[in-house]
Amino acid sequence: MSDPLARGAAHAPQMIGEGCTRRYDPDALTEENGAEFAEAAALWQQLQQEAVLPATEAALPLPGKAG
Repeated sequence: MSDPLARGAAHAPQMIGEGCTRRYDPDALTEENGAEFAEAAALWQQLQQEAVLPATEAALPLPGKAG
């Protein structure tokens, strides 16, 4: 875009499927679309560990309380 007064425009990536199964085409997604998922597995694992910790802490008896 060389003209500084030209309007910007955003375009959605190509879609596949119909109705409830409509989704973005994985082959059309790029880093420019914000589709870089290199850290997704690590983030998912971290979120799962954080979700388990409060549940196990709630199951432990409080210090000084007879259970």
